[in-house]
Amino acid sequence: MALDAKGRLAMPARYRERLLESCAGRLIVTVEFDPCLLVYPLPEWEKIEEKLVALPSMNKQARTLQRRMIGHATECEIDSQGRIRLPGILQEQAGLDKKVVMIGQGKKFEIWDESVWQDNQTAWLDDIKNDDELHSSLESLSL
Repeated sequence: MALDAKGRLAMPARYRERLLESCAGRLIVTVEFDPCLLVYPLPEWEKIEEKLVALPSMNKQARTLQRRMIGHATECEIDSQGRIRLPGILQEQAGLDKKVVMIGQGKKFEIWDESVWQDNQTAWLDDIKNDDELHSSLESLSL
């Protein structure tokens, strides 16, 4: 996928109709700690935001997470061409260049710079191969 000169990205056709039905094409784009953008349908973002706001304000990690995710949250709408415009500041935060990858993650999407995504793929696979212990939350997962 490619960002156009105005920072617009076409939403994959297979998701577009569902997003138009479920949230009238209203999405929230924000950052997190990985160098990528997170894209939530508005109703899903409202649930996440509620949880973030409820975190203890005296906890430094909680404040940092709130500042990053809530502070950068920007509403975007799917236009008549099926595109969303990613604000320049968010593109900079995620290090997005021209070519990007959009990954579906259940109730959200991640947008990565294509080269960063490719580099991380190898590192993530190596981490899994070199980690002998499975996190307890994954032990009962059956695929």
